[in-house]
Amino acid sequence: MAESPSSAGSTTATDHGGGLWSVPVPIPGNPLGRTLVYVLESERGPVLIDAGWEHPASWKALKEGLGGIGMGVEDVYGVVVTHMHPDHAGLAGRIRERSGAWVAMHRADAELIQRMREDMESPSGENLGDWLARAGASPEQQAAIRENDGRPDPPAAPDRLLEDGDLIDLPGRALRTIWTPGHSPGHICLHLEERDLLFTGDHVLPEITPHVGLYPYDRPDVDPLGGYMESLRRTAEMGVEDAMPAHQYTFNGVSRRSKEIIEHHEERLAEVRGLLGTEPQTLWTIATRCVWSYAWDKMAPISHHLAIGETAAHLRTLENRGLARRTGGYPLSYTL
Repeated sequence: MAESPSSAGSTTATDHGGGLWSVPVPIPGNPLGRTLVYVLESERGPVLIDAGWEHPASWKALKEGLGGIGMGVEDVYGVVVTHMHPDHAGLAGRIRERSGAWVAMHRADAELIQRMREDMESPSGENLGDWLARAGASPEQQAAIRENDGRPDPPAAPDRLLEDGDLIDLPGRALRTIWTPGHSPGHICLHLEERDLLFTGDHVLPEITPHVGLYPYDRPDVDPLGGYMESLRRTAEMGVEDAMPAHQYTFNGVSRRSKEIIEHHEERLAEVRGLLGTEPQTLWTIATRCVWSYAWDKMAPISHHLAIGETAAHLRTLENRGLARRTGGYPLSYTL
């Protein structure tokens, strides 16, 4: 069932057999290129796994993709969102308006959407500038990131909340929720039991690793990277090898790829710890010293924001392992 990288460039729906298709929905201006929206036939109508970015070009592609397999948006029975990021949940609200479909996601991501809306409406809510100052960014660095932030509004809230192990409302088929936090607090994979394949969302991708960040950077109560690595161990142990990811292409080898991503993060943890010493360093300084895909001064300002969040997540895991220590005070600083 694996799909080659070259064949993954098609702009039309792909038939995976047994009432399962994938529709490539573009993400304008994003290097990921597209989200693969999966369409599962059921006795009540099609159920979508993810929806795509809220953009006219994305909406057009989704409608044309569904039309190519003899379906319309108005036929959709439900939308299961693997996580609340805009390239997955963005069009869910519009699909619901057009079809009356239900929208489901994990409770933790639904709660995050609610907190985001409350922060936007509250004049006293923390903002990106507060986080960047706490990380040790200069006023000029803060301004550059804020001016290039470009984050869309939170997606539509779901009307169905999912928990680990829940069966999706997919009449005539068995699609089970597997909670895999990390990339987002409520990220889920979905196990199609009749075919023994796993819709992996952004949890396990064939060639790239998803962003795992800590926001705000000093939250003492969460360890997103630690949770992500535990989630990867869980998917590695499931014994389900056929993967339908939300980006790139389908592949075989969930267990192998999950272990590779764990190894990647162990290497990154060792790298971050190796940058620490007896003198405190700010979170910003540590992030600038890490090795990224591009040199720090060549990265877009918004990539600096993501890099800080990812570095913070690795430092949190090191703290929990007793291998790094926050020194307290302002801005955030760390030592061995």
